Amino acid sequence: MRTPRTINAFDCDGVITVGIHPGADDVIITGRSYDERPETEQMLAKKGIKNLVHYNQLPYDEKTRTSSGVHKAQTLRVLKSNGVIVENFFEDDPVQWKIIEESCPWVNVVHVVHDLTEKENVRAPEYQNTKGTK
Repeated sequence: MRTPRTINAFDCDGVITVGIHPGADDVIITGRSYDERPETEQMLAKKGIKNLVHYNQLPYDEKTRTSSGVHKAQTLRVLKSNGVIVENFFEDDPVQWKIIEESCPWVNVVHVVHDLTEKENVRAPEYQNTKGTK
């Protein structure tokens, strides 16, 4: 039987975007959809962040704060089933951290509290620089 690996996980908007960055082996579990991948990769590259990103499977126009929280909890359960235990999850959205806490009791959810970013579904500022790119 393999030994579980312990890591931390980070939200993107409101966590990484405000300067809280993952370590080399940590993962990013974002509510951003694959539609937002170009601007997300651009932002992460500018910050020198090369970690694995788990994107929300819903299209941009269909995702909500709740569905993003469900996506994060599901991803945490999949990681655990694959022997990767997330010890700490850094999250700034109370709607999402509540879902994670209720669904994944083994995870310590670090509440990142601020009013620096929008909590609702809005395109990131980087989006303006990626329009028309594939």
